[in-house]
Amino acid sequence: MDRDLLGHLPVILAVARRKSFVGAASDLGMGASAVSHSVRLVEERLGVPLFARTTRSVALTEAGSALVASAAPALEDIGERVERIRSVKGRVAGHLRLNAPRLALAMVTTPVAREMAKRFPDLTVEIYADDAIADIVEDGFDAGIRLGEMIAEDMVAVRLTPPFRAIVVAAPSYLSERGRPKTIADLKDHNCITYRLIKSGALYRWALRDNGRQVAVAVPGTTVINDPMYARELALASVGLAYVMEPLVRADIAAGRLTQVLPKSSGEWPGLFLYYPQRASLAPKLRAFIDTARDVLRGRQRT
Repeated sequence: MDRDLLGHLPVILAVARRKSFVGAASDLGMGASAVSHSVRLVEERLGVPLFARTTRSVALTEAGSALVASAAPALEDIGERVERIRSVKGRVAGHLRLNAPRLALAMVTTPVAREMAKRFPDLTVEIYADDAIADIVEDGFDAGIRLGEMIAEDMVAVRLTPPFRAIVVAAPSYLSERGRPKTIADLKDHNCITYRLIKSGALYRWALRDNGRQVAVAVPGTTVINDPMYARELALASVGLAYVMEPLVRADIAAGRLTQVLPKSSGEWPGLFLYYPQRASLAPKLRAFIDTARDVLRGRQRT
């Protein structure tokens, strides 16, 4: 193989993954001109274009797709073997890319990332906040974090949190003005903070329980958001009723800043899981994250 090409292959893969020269440059810590130079050099050596470029898009050509399909697994395997060699010497290093919903940031990634920085100073943990359902393999992530019911069956899943409830909360000032709903049917008379699903564009129906049955409830409201974490802030501002994951507002309820309503109708969720493809299970950086998460989150669950 042309050894001069080998060093440029990660650049080709980054451009293919991001579908952008600028995005690849950002990921690699390079200038956009250096990324363009690498791509041009590989294309000249191979004698075929790898990318079809317009002013608005970058797409792989047939030759580019073939190169990426063969080079990506090979380079990933080399990287994992190098990491395993380093780990034998007690050193976990490299770059761990995680895709996680905003829900998981405060509950999981913040405390785990803090501990990871102490234990593994040679490892960079990149956390990409994404509430859509991501294809972590296609998008170049090592692993993802999602609610259990949202994980594809062909992925390895590791539980990070116990199951938890989704509850309806409001500020005491809102309840003083509008009254407290006593049944699910009463929600129609309240201002509910609604959430627009990112992928489908539909309004989310609150998953509640009615006499032991799970029901999906369409609720009215004057405020629509696409970030479920923002619902807590709006509830604190007395905008209306919010449907939130209980661990995220536990301190607010204890301090009296928020009040739970309809407690018997709370929804039930399976908890958060780390998931990744089977072939990634031996990567030391991923094992380091799993072990650290278990230590940190087990301690938080006891408190």
